[in-house]
Amino acid sequence: MILICYDGSADAKAAIERAGELFGGEPATVLTVWQPIAFVLARSSAGLIPIAGVDMEDVDAACREEAESLVAEGTELARAAGLDAHPLVRAQDTSTSEAILNVADEARASAIVIGSRGLTGLKSLLLGSVSHAVIQHADRTVVVVPSPGVASSRAGLRETAGGRRHK
Repeated sequence: MILICYDGSADAKAAIERAGELFGGEPATVLTVWQPIAFVLARSSAGLIPIAGVDMEDVDAACREEAESLVAEGTELARAAGLDAHPLVRAQDTSTSEAILNVADEARASAIVIGSRGLTGLKSLLLGSVSHAVIQHADRTVVVVPSPGVASSRAGLRETAGGRRHK
């Protein structure tokens, strides 16, 4: 079983397409992780200060509903890509990368497929990334699919003036 991380981005869609090419017919769990508002506030400078007029349960319900919609979309894309896909939504009470790794453990996933935002240089050092953290802490195969735009740009850089690619 493979675990595919899905957040609705173009990068996540590209990861699903590639997973279908690599693992077609295999069972797959499509995972969407969402953050409860208390977790978001605890990590912010505001702390757990209540926000006037905001019902935290309503916010969480809306976030979970959005996650359910995203995972349904991702699951359909995975099925269209030839995978035997099933959805899973997980509320995050740790970092996103830890949530992904925990689900991979629970599901006994043989591999994790995740998209990459394609950050480079200083941005990647300052911001880090979920895919990077998953790679650094995983105990199983991780397939990181580059952002479609970044992959295209990289392919273009390898082309010579004669139109041939370097090997």
